[in-house]
Amino acid sequence: MSQTNVNIRMDEGLKKDAEYLFSELGLNMTTAVNIFVRQAVRQGKIPFELTTKTDDDPFYSKKNQVYLKKAIEDLEAGKGLVVKRLDELEAMEGE
Repeated sequence: MSQTNVNIRMDEGLKKDAEYLFSELGLNMTTAVNIFVRQAVRQGKIPFELTTKTDDDPFYSKKNQVYLKKAIEDLEAGKGLVVKRLDELEAMEGE
């Protein structure tokens, strides 16, 4: 089997994190990438589920969206927390 070189570009921090992880698994980057490509070819697809960030981000969860909607309604109804700067509080003392 003949071999060829493949060059890829990635963020330096991501590369370091990946190399650390693969090292912990007893692999190097070349072996890990080869495993990924072999699995993709065998399965005829990316060998794991792809999701958008919003699928994993708790900010977009149904529970948080309900909370945010209620908070916005409260603010619009004037039930929000009033925040004042220190100079505003000090000015209120003299009133």
